[in-house]
Amino acid sequence: MRVAEPVLAPWKADLSLGFSCRNRKSLLTERHSDGPLVVQKPLYPEGDAVCHAIVVHPPGGIAGGDELRLKVKTDQESAALLTTPGAGKWYRSGGPWARQSLSFAVDGTLEWLPRETIVFDGARASLESRIELGEQAGYIGWEILCLGRTGSGERFSKGQIRIATEIYRSGKPLLVERGRIDGGGPIMSSPAGLADHSVVGTFIAAGNVAPVPGNETVATTLLPGVLVGRYLGDSSEEAMHAFTRLWEAVRPAIAGREAVRPRIWST
Repeated sequence: MRVAEPVLAPWKADLSLGFSCRNRKSLLTERHSDGPLVVQKPLYPEGDAVCHAIVVHPPGGIAGGDELRLKVKTDQESAALLTTPGAGKWYRSGGPWARQSLSFAVDGTLEWLPRETIVFDGARASLESRIELGEQAGYIGWEILCLGRTGSGERFSKGQIRIATEIYRSGKPLLVERGRIDGGGPIMSSPAGLADHSVVGTFIAAGNVAPVPGNETVATTLLPGVLVGRYLGDSSEEAMHAFTRLWEAVRPAIAGREAVRPRIWST
Protein backbone atom coordinates (compact mmCIF):
# COMPACT_ATOMS: atom_id res chain seq x y z
CA MET A 1 0.00 0.00 0.00
CA ARG A 2 1.34 3.40 -0.98
CA VAL A 3 1.48 5.97 1.81
CA ALA A 4 0.78 9.53 0.74
CA GLU A 5 3.47 12.10 1.42
CA PRO A 6 2.55 14.58 4.16
CA VAL A 7 1.36 17.96 2.95
CA LEU A 8 3.21 20.73 4.75
CA ALA A 9 1.77 24.19 5.19
CA PRO A 10 3.53 26.72 2.94
CA TRP A 11 5.81 29.37 4.44
CA LYS A 12 4.85 33.03 4.10
CA ALA A 13 7.73 35.33 4.94
CA ASP A 14 8.17 39.11 4.83
CA LEU A 15 11.29 41.12 5.65
CA SER A 16 11.45 44.92 5.44
CA LEU A 17 14.71 46.79 5.94
CA GLY A 18 15.46 50.51 6.02
CA PHE A 19 18.88 52.16 5.93
CA SER A 20 19.70 55.76 6.86
CA CYS A 21 22.88 57.82 7.12
CA ARG A 22 23.62 59.46 10.47
CA ASN A 23 26.89 61.20 11.25
CA ARG A 24 28.35 59.73 8.04
CA LYS A 25 27.50 56.17 9.11
CA SER A 26 25.02 53.98 7.24
CA LEU A 27 22.72 52.36 9.78
CA LEU A 28 20.05 49.68 9.67
CA THR A 29 17.35 51.87 11.19
CA GLU A 30 14.26 49.83 10.28
CA ARG A 31 13.79 46.09 10.53
CA HIS A 32 10.47 44.27 10.45
CA SER A 33 10.03 40.56 9.81
CA ASP A 34 7.15 38.15 9.70
CA GLY A 35 7.94 34.51 9.13
CA PRO A 36 11.23 32.72 8.39
CA LEU A 37 13.18 35.48 6.67
CA VAL A 38 15.61 37.43 8.85
CA VAL A 39 18.70 39.60 8.70
CA GLN A 40 21.82 39.11 10.79
CA LYS A 41 23.75 41.75 12.71
CA PRO A 42 25.01 44.61 10.51
CA LEU A 43 28.71 44.47 9.66
CA TYR A 44 31.20 47.17 8.63
CA PRO A 45 34.18 45.51 6.90
CA GLU A 46 34.90 48.66 4.89
CA GLY A 47 34.18 51.31 7.52
CA ASP A 48 31.10 53.25 8.53
CA ALA A 49 30.07 54.36 5.04
CA VAL A 50 28.61 51.00 3.96
CA CYS A 51 26.44 48.70 6.04
CA HIS A 52 26.79 45.01 5.12
CA ALA A 53 23.92 42.70 6.06
CA ILE A 54 23.27 38.99 5.51
CA VAL A 55 19.72 37.92 4.65
CA VAL A 56 18.94 34.43 5.96
CA HIS A 57 16.08 32.06 5.15
CA PRO A 58 16.39 29.45 7.95
CA PRO A 59 14.29 26.71 6.25
CA GLY A 60 17.02 26.58 3.60
CA GLY A 61 14.73 26.15 0.61
CA ILE A 62 11.51 27.29 -1.03
CA ALA A 63 8.73 24.78 -1.74
CA GLY A 64 5.51 25.04 -3.72
CA GLY A 65 3.16 27.54 -2.13
CA ASP A 66 5.91 29.40 -0.27
CA GLU A 67 6.06 33.18 -0.65
CA LEU A 68 9.09 35.30 0.26
CA ARG A 69 8.97 39.08 0.12
CA LEU A 70 12.00 41.30 0.73
CA LYS A 71 11.57 45.06 0.86
CA VAL A 72 14.56 47.37 1.20
CA LYS A 73 14.76 51.16 1.40
CA THR A 74 17.96 53.22 1.42
CA ASP A 75 17.74 56.91 2.23
CA GLN A 76 19.93 59.56 0.63
CA GLU A 77 23.66 59.24 1.41
CA SER A 78 23.19 55.78 2.93
CA ALA A 79 24.78 52.66 1.43
CA ALA A 80 23.87 49.03 2.01
CA LEU A 81 25.26 45.75 0.70
CA LEU A 82 23.09 42.67 1.10
CA THR A 83 24.09 39.08 0.46
CA THR A 84 23.10 35.56 1.52
CA PRO A 85 25.08 32.89 3.40
CA GLY A 86 24.67 30.11 0.84
CA ALA A 87 22.85 28.88 -2.22
CA GLY A 88 19.09 29.26 -2.34
CA LYS A 89 17.04 26.19 -3.26
CA TRP A 90 13.71 25.91 -5.05
CA TYR A 91 12.22 22.47 -4.45
CA ARG A 92 10.05 20.31 -6.70
CA SER A 93 6.37 21.25 -6.56
CA GLY A 94 3.31 19.10 -6.96
CA GLY A 95 1.44 22.04 -8.45
CA PRO A 96 1.54 25.27 -6.39
CA TRP A 97 3.91 28.06 -7.37
CA ALA A 98 6.69 29.27 -5.10
CA ARG A 99 7.25 33.02 -5.25
CA GLN A 100 10.01 35.47 -4.38
CA SER A 101 9.34 39.19 -4.57
CA LEU A 102 12.05 41.84 -4.24
CA SER A 103 10.97 45.46 -3.81
CA PHE A 104 13.79 48.01 -3.51
CA ALA A 105 13.36 51.78 -3.07
CA VAL A 106 16.80 53.33 -3.43
CA ASP A 107 17.72 56.96 -2.79
CA GLY A 108 21.27 56.16 -1.64
CA THR A 109 23.19 53.09 -2.83
CA LEU A 110 22.08 49.46 -2.68
CA GLU A 111 23.99 46.32 -3.67
CA TRP A 112 22.08 43.01 -3.82
CA LEU A 113 24.66 40.24 -4.25
CA PRO A 114 23.12 36.87 -3.32
CA ARG A 115 24.67 33.47 -3.74
CA GLU A 116 23.39 31.27 -6.54
CA THR A 117 19.89 29.79 -6.69
CA ILE A 118 19.46 26.06 -7.42
CA VAL A 119 16.17 25.22 -9.12
CA PHE A 120 15.29 21.55 -8.60
CA ASP A 121 13.72 19.48 -11.36
CA GLY A 122 9.95 19.94 -11.17
CA ALA A 123 10.07 23.31 -9.39
CA ARG A 124 7.54 26.02 -10.23
CA ALA A 125 9.32 29.25 -9.38
CA SER A 126 8.33 32.88 -9.83
CA LEU A 127 11.01 35.54 -9.27
CA GLU A 128 9.91 39.16 -9.34
CA SER A 129 12.10 42.23 -8.81
CA ARG A 130 11.11 45.89 -8.84
CA ILE A 131 13.76 48.54 -8.19
CA GLU A 132 12.73 52.17 -7.80
CA LEU A 133 15.71 54.55 -8.02
CA GLY A 134 15.89 58.15 -6.95
CA GLU A 135 17.54 60.76 -9.16
CA GLN A 136 21.07 60.20 -7.80
CA ALA A 137 20.72 56.62 -6.55
CA GLY A 138 23.06 53.76 -7.46
CA TYR A 139 22.23 50.06 -7.69
CA ILE A 140 24.12 46.85 -8.41
CA GLY A 141 22.48 43.42 -8.33
CA TRP A 142 22.64 39.96 -9.84
CA GLU A 143 20.80 36.64 -10.08
CA ILE A 144 22.46 33.29 -10.84
CA LEU A 145 20.18 30.34 -11.64
CA CYS A 146 21.36 26.73 -11.64
CA LEU A 147 18.88 24.60 -13.59
CA GLY A 148 18.75 21.25 -11.83
CA ARG A 149 21.20 19.65 -9.41
CA THR A 150 23.76 18.86 -12.07
CA GLY A 151 26.26 17.56 -9.51
CA SER A 152 23.98 14.56 -8.97
CA GLY A 153 23.10 14.22 -12.64
CA GLU A 154 19.75 15.99 -12.42
CA ARG A 155 18.51 18.20 -15.24
CA PHE A 156 15.67 20.70 -15.23
CA SER A 157 13.42 18.48 -17.35
CA LYS A 158 10.03 19.59 -16.01
CA GLY A 159 8.62 22.54 -14.12
CA GLN A 160 8.78 26.23 -14.97
CA ILE A 161 10.63 29.41 -13.98
CA ARG A 162 9.11 32.84 -14.49
CA ILE A 163 11.27 35.92 -14.16
CA ALA A 164 10.14 39.57 -14.08
CA THR A 165 12.57 42.44 -13.56
CA GLU A 166 11.68 46.13 -13.58
CA ILE A 167 13.99 49.06 -12.88
CA TYR A 168 12.80 52.66 -12.79
CA ARG A 169 14.52 55.98 -12.13
CA SER A 170 12.30 58.80 -10.94
CA GLY A 171 9.31 56.86 -12.26
CA LYS A 172 10.74 56.32 -15.76
CA PRO A 173 11.61 52.78 -16.89
CA LEU A 174 15.27 51.89 -17.39
CA LEU A 175 14.83 48.15 -17.86
CA VAL A 176 11.73 45.95 -18.04
CA GLU A 177 12.24 42.24 -18.71
CA ARG A 178 10.04 39.18 -18.72
CA GLY A 179 11.33 35.65 -19.10
CA ARG A 180 10.13 32.06 -18.85
CA ILE A 181 12.04 28.80 -18.81
CA ASP A 182 10.04 25.61 -19.29
CA GLY A 183 11.75 22.52 -17.92
CA GLY A 184 12.74 20.34 -20.86
CA GLY A 185 11.36 22.95 -23.28
CA PRO A 186 12.84 24.04 -26.61
CA ILE A 187 14.55 27.12 -25.15
CA MET A 188 16.81 24.95 -23.04
CA SER A 189 18.44 23.21 -26.01
CA SER A 190 18.05 25.86 -28.70
CA PRO A 191 21.26 27.63 -29.86
CA ALA A 192 19.22 30.83 -29.62
CA GLY A 193 18.30 29.98 -26.02
CA LEU A 194 20.35 28.20 -23.36
CA ALA A 195 22.12 25.84 -25.78
CA ASP A 196 21.99 22.96 -23.27
CA HIS A 197 23.79 24.98 -20.59
CA SER A 198 22.66 24.59 -16.99
CA VAL A 199 23.63 27.94 -15.40
CA VAL A 200 22.31 31.34 -16.46
CA GLY A 201 22.90 34.68 -14.77
CA THR A 202 22.02 38.37 -15.10
CA PHE A 203 24.05 41.26 -13.69
CA ILE A 204 22.60 44.78 -13.49
CA ALA A 205 24.28 48.08 -12.58
CA ALA A 206 22.35 51.35 -12.66
CA GLY A 207 23.88 54.75 -12.10
CA ASN A 208 26.97 56.57 -13.31
CA VAL A 209 28.24 53.60 -15.28
CA ALA A 210 30.55 53.53 -18.30
CA PRO A 211 30.96 50.73 -20.85
CA VAL A 212 32.68 47.68 -19.41
CA PRO A 213 33.96 45.06 -21.85
CA GLY A 214 32.76 41.53 -21.48
CA ASN A 215 35.03 38.51 -21.34
CA GLU A 216 34.97 34.84 -22.26
CA THR A 217 32.18 34.11 -19.77
CA VAL A 218 30.11 37.33 -19.56
CA ALA A 219 28.62 39.49 -22.31
CA THR A 220 27.78 43.10 -21.43
CA THR A 221 25.38 45.64 -22.90
CA LEU A 222 25.26 49.32 -21.98
CA LEU A 223 21.77 50.79 -22.18
CA PRO A 224 20.83 54.36 -21.22
CA GLY A 225 21.52 54.50 -17.50
CA VAL A 226 22.02 50.78 -16.94
CA LEU A 227 24.67 48.13 -17.66
CA VAL A 228 23.50 44.54 -18.16
CA GLY A 229 25.77 41.51 -18.01
CA ARG A 230 24.78 37.97 -19.04
CA TYR A 231 26.37 34.68 -18.09
CA LEU A 232 25.61 31.37 -19.80
CA GLY A 233 27.59 28.28 -18.87
CA ASP A 234 27.69 25.27 -16.59
CA SER A 235 29.36 26.45 -13.37
CA SER A 236 27.82 28.55 -10.61
CA GLU A 237 31.32 29.17 -9.24
CA GLU A 238 32.45 30.48 -12.62
CA ALA A 239 29.37 32.73 -12.81
CA MET A 240 29.94 34.04 -9.29
CA HIS A 241 33.58 34.74 -10.02
CA ALA A 242 32.77 36.49 -13.30
CA PHE A 243 30.07 38.66 -11.75
CA THR A 244 32.33 39.52 -8.83
CA ARG A 245 35.00 40.78 -11.22
CA LEU A 246 32.37 42.83 -13.07
CA TRP A 247 31.12 44.23 -9.75
CA GLU A 248 34.67 45.20 -8.79
CA ALA A 249 35.02 47.03 -12.11
CA VAL A 250 31.80 49.07 -11.92
CA ARG A 251 31.49 49.68 -8.18
CA PRO A 252 33.80 52.73 -8.02
CA ALA A 253 31.60 54.55 -10.56
CA ILE A 254 28.30 53.44 -9.02
CA ALA A 255 29.10 53.65 -5.31
CA GLY A 256 32.15 55.91 -5.26
CA ARG A 257 34.41 53.36 -3.57
CA GLU A 258 36.51 50.31 -4.30
CA ALA A 259 34.97 46.87 -3.85
CA VAL A 260 35.33 45.04 -0.53
CA ARG A 261 34.02 41.49 -0.67
CA PRO A 262 31.59 40.39 2.06
CA ARG A 263 33.32 38.28 4.69
CA ILE A 264 30.70 35.54 4.44
CA TRP A 265 32.01 34.72 0.95
CA SER A 266 35.27 33.54 2.50
CA THR A 267 33.72 31.17 5.06
